[in-house]
Amino acid sequence: MTAIIQELLKQLKDKSYRALRTKDVEIPILYPVDYFGFHFGKNAEQLYRSGGNISPNFERIMTRGLNAIADEIRSTMASTNDDAKLAFGQSLLDEIDEIITLSKALRKDALAMGHTRLYEALETVPQKPAKSFYEACLFIAISMYFLRRSGGKHLGLGRFDQYMYPFYLRDKQNGVSEEELFECLEAFFITLNYDCDLYQGVQQGDNGQSMVLGGFDLDGTNRYNELSELCLNASLELSLIDPKINLRVGKNTPDRLYELGTKLTKQGLGFPQYCNDDVVIPGLIKLGYEPKDAENYVVAACWEYIIPNKGADIPNIETMNFPLVVGRAVTDHLAHCPDFDTLMNVVCKEISKECDSLIANTMLKPRENHPLLSLYIDGCIESLTDIWQGGARYHNFGAHGAGIANAADALAAIKKTVYDEKSISKEELLRALSENFEGHSELRNRLKECPKMGNNDDYVDDIAIEIMSCFSKSMNNRPNGRGGIWRAGTGSAMEYLFSAEKCPATADGRQAGEPYSSSFSPSLDVKTTGLLSLIQSFTKYDMTEIINGGPLTIEIHDTVLRNDVGIQKTAMLVKSFILLGGHQLQLNSINRERLLDAQKNPERYPNLIVRVWGWSGYFNELDLKFQNHIIRRTEFFA
Repeated sequence: MTAIIQELLKQLKDKSYRALRTKDVEIPILYPVDYFGFHFGKNAEQLYRSGGNISPNFERIMTRGLNAIADEIRSTMASTNDDAKLAFGQSLLDEIDEIITLSKALRKDALAMGHTRLYEALETVPQKPAKSFYEACLFIAISMYFLRRSGGKHLGLGRFDQYMYPFYLRDKQNGVSEEELFECLEAFFITLNYDCDLYQGVQQGDNGQSMVLGGFDLDGTNRYNELSELCLNASLELSLIDPKINLRVGKNTPDRLYELGTKLTKQGLGFPQYCNDDVVIPGLIKLGYEPKDAENYVVAACWEYIIPNKGADIPNIETMNFPLVVGRAVTDHLAHCPDFDTLMNVVCKEISKECDSLIANTMLKPRENHPLLSLYIDGCIESLTDIWQGGARYHNFGAHGAGIANAADALAAIKKTVYDEKSISKEELLRALSENFEGHSELRNRLKECPKMGNNDDYVDDIAIEIMSCFSKSMNNRPNGRGGIWRAGTGSAMEYLFSAEKCPATADGRQAGEPYSSSFSPSLDVKTTGLLSLIQSFTKYDMTEIINGGPLTIEIHDTVLRNDVGIQKTAMLVKSFILLGGHQLQLNSINRERLLDAQKNPERYPNLIVRVWGWSGYFNELDLKFQNHIIRRTEFFA
């Protein structure tokens, strides 16, 4: 770690830079210790008001420069008489003018403050193409600043190691040392962390700065390269929450990459998140994505699969609340179901009805044009059409699937106690559920002792498969009224708390309002027989059928990763998950005792990082209910 990186890290972790922010900032901020500049002040009211989960085409802009892009816009405007298109084209040109003007203003500050390299670089970018790795990183920093300033949120970094690799190779050919390139990369990673505390969302840290590394082409070519490796090593050394690393892997991924990823997990960062190309690409093709676009997929803010450069998908627009829907079927119909198969038919009908309702009731409010974001999406300049008005290639919707394990566990408990054993009558169960198990502790304990998902037990896993199949068949490829289709997924996002709060008691023994498990994971407090059984449970369904995204989330006690043997075993566990057909996996290295102590003594743990749902954040900055959920999750010791 070089001296400048140490200075930048000290400034970031001490939060000393915050004192330099002003209330109202007309031009980007440049700190005394800085590498790229383009930071915000305290006033963030204008930020993050527009839709996100978009992966902009940074490559196209940085390899051409804004002057050339402006010439292209003028040429397109000259070929039309459509007033709306001409007005939109002018708004694109106005955005470009503002970027160039304010970048020149920052250039003056860079000269005055002695930031010579930045001053010289800003003579070229963003007007002209980036010529070096540093200028390309600067181009992204400039782009992210202005995209956020214009209201963009959850803007991912896409396949950084692919579009930045030519700049990396060019610098090496020009004699730039590996140490210089690594310093630049680390400085870029650090700059991504300066303004993450300004995000106006559910929790700080949920800011969408995801980076995707590696991956395979349709012909099986592995795209993991030297820059991919440098990115992993930079994240390993810096131990910061941004950028969130997503590794694209597959059956031919070498073991050493899983081991390197596991070393990141050991740091407690909550990433990398693993995405299985062998499952994801075919799944996206089933949903109608062009094969080459599916091959180029990236991850949105958390885990949703999106297409970079061309997509305006909204992959988290609705949530299937599985326990609530299953519970409704049980409450309304259990008394009249003579056998479990009849009940399952009713459940599937309820899931299908809920899909109909979600689709019918999802009215996307008209969005204001976002000309700056449109600059970074293929097709918008060529058609002089805004990203939200049809300029992008893809306009699909995604529905999360919250509480899958809780729903399957509840149905398995009914099957066992009501139908197979006949140890609980329908009337007893329905009464206990209506009374939130008050005065029914013995019955509740019997329900809790029934088979639970996560133990490689077909008794309950087959039920989970059936409800996921009902969901995917009822949701996938249905038109969304926006020129796109719907996609089913296994994610929950914050709905493991918010949807759960709306749900009455369920037949797995869960009381009203109690949280669900996070995404595609075992229910809270469930005892499992081990990690292998866990991943076997969650890889039985054909995940190409439910590919909106949503990872199996596993909490591993940090002592498991204390030595090389533990790292190798965990790496092989990840490999097994991929080979078994899992689509997405995230591991969280935690220590419950440390988390409990951090709640009592937060000043001792200022940099304690945890995985919250599809993103990582500082434990002390989380609301208490999120902290408590993480503490309740099952820890695996081997």
